[in-house]
Amino acid sequence: MGVASSLLGSQLACTTDSFQHGRLRSIGTRAIAWWHLTSCDAPTVAVVWACAIARTAHIHLESWIAFLLATGTWTVYVFDRLLDARRAIAGNTPELLRERHLFHWRYRRIFIPFAICTALAALAIIVNLMPLAARGNNSVLAVAALAYFSGVHIRPQFPHWLRRLVSKEMLVGILFATGCAAPTLTRLRSAPAWPAVLTLVFLAALAWLNCAAISSWESHQSPRDVSSAAFRLALVASLAAATLATFHPQMPAMLGCVAICAALIAALHHLRGHLNPVTLRALADLVLLVPGILLLPGALPR
Repeated sequence: MGVASSLLGSQLACTTDSFQHGRLRSIGTRAIAWWHLTSCDAPTVAVVWACAIARTAHIHLESWIAFLLATGTWTVYVFDRLLDARRAIAGNTPELLRERHLFHWRYRRIFIPFAICTALAALAIIVNLMPLAARGNNSVLAVAALAYFSGVHIRPQFPHWLRRLVSKEMLVGILFATGCAAPTLTRLRSAPAWPAVLTLVFLAALAWLNCAAISSWESHQSPRDVSSAAFRLALVASLAAATLATFHPQMPAMLGCVAICAALIAALHHLRGHLNPVTLRALADLVLLVPGILLLPGALPR
């Protein structure tokens, strides 16, 4: 533990020095890096996608839904990164930690109280504002998220055969996409559900691609797989958009956003050697905000 703490201290010092002395010099780069390091990237992406999915289905989402999604996602990501850091320190493997883990561990006395407050705020929203029917539907997602945390951070972890069948990146993609689509799916009445379900499938694939790309960049493994997977997803999304244009006027715009996001991840993959690791990791989430253009007035056909 002493060796791990010493190495962790050195890594924390290097990370802080990189912000203060030259690696992240421009204001824009610093802003994107802080957006990532403070775990604000995932909540932003989740809210944008949830609102975009709802708009394509002509569903109005109350403001408390966006706040619940943002606070819940932020809380989960903060504790996930803190638990990753704690596990690496306990296992004397601090070299496995990335800048986001180091940042959270260094400022854990700030992150933990804030995360507890956001968790309590999310709970208050669920109790006071969420309809009973929606609570039942979302409890399934909560159980799935709890199972994920238990399998990743608590021993015994997922059995080896299950980890080979379903990767961590795939689980994150499915859970993230389901959380974004759930507000719309639970509010559909007479409108068909298939557009939201199809968007969920493509978003899950995109979220998996995002996680897989980041994992590949950080482990320096399977460099070709990321590029080919990104181009395949972009191609399939584009073909689906062209095919469904006559059935659902809003779907081409949504699937087009998926294709653009996938293509941008492929571009980042080719530029990875020229970007700071923190900037590269932040940009991987920033490109997922493309559906935000669908929230602009007149962006979607009526």
